[in-house]
Amino acid sequence: MEPRVIVALDFDNEVSARNLIEQLDPTQCKLKIGKEMFTYFGPDFVKWVVSKNFGVFLDLKFHDIPNTTAKACLAAADLGVWMINVHASGGLKMMETAKQALDHWGNNNAPKLIAVTVLTSMDQVSLNQIGVNRSTTEQVLNLARLTHAAGLDGVVCSAQEALILREQLPREFNLVTPGIRPSGSALDDQHRVMTPPEAIDAGVDYLVIGRPVTKSEDPLKTLTSINDSIRQYPLS
Repeated sequence: MEPRVIVALDFDNEVSARNLIEQLDPTQCKLKIGKEMFTYFGPDFVKWVVSKNFGVFLDLKFHDIPNTTAKACLAAADLGVWMINVHASGGLKMMETAKQALDHWGNNNAPKLIAVTVLTSMDQVSLNQIGVNRSTTEQVLNLARLTHAAGLDGVVCSAQEALILREQLPREFNLVTPGIRPSGSALDDQHRVMTPPEAIDAGVDYLVIGRPVTKSEDPLKTLTSINDSIRQYPLS
């Protein structure tokens, strides 16, 4: 059964990152590598993680002119990662160009390409401050529809918007959700959060979970507990 949990790595020390990864099981989770780790450790670290048979979500949120974004996506695909992402606010043409650039890999070999809608650290005040007058939900839905129109595989969204996206978009359109916190976990810098079972019930496909796993005294035990809580919901 494909893992539905993506463990968000957050390290500034490569030895610590490798030690954590060695404690995890690629049949139990995928791994997310973001801007900080990629900048510190570079492409070779990504290749090493891929060599450990983990599906890697390379979370670099590309956002640039269409040609530059497409070339960046191709470079990421060459690393053998499972998923990459762009910002939906880069527009329809940027997303279409990025998707088309990956076509030569074929449907079975190309990494999934998804788009970021509204960052989970943002609330209504944050949106208003950057000139977005739609509600958070309206903005997420608007950008998700644009992403689907561009032919991408899904979006990053809050679990709290997942239900409406499930109603408005096809089931095969993937929803990838950060801000997931098992019961009793600290919220940290996330505002729009849910527990794993709540997120699955809302229609989320992949759950991004960071510190509850990476800061655990027994990361694999914590991951197993999370998987047990959602085991009755296999990915369709």
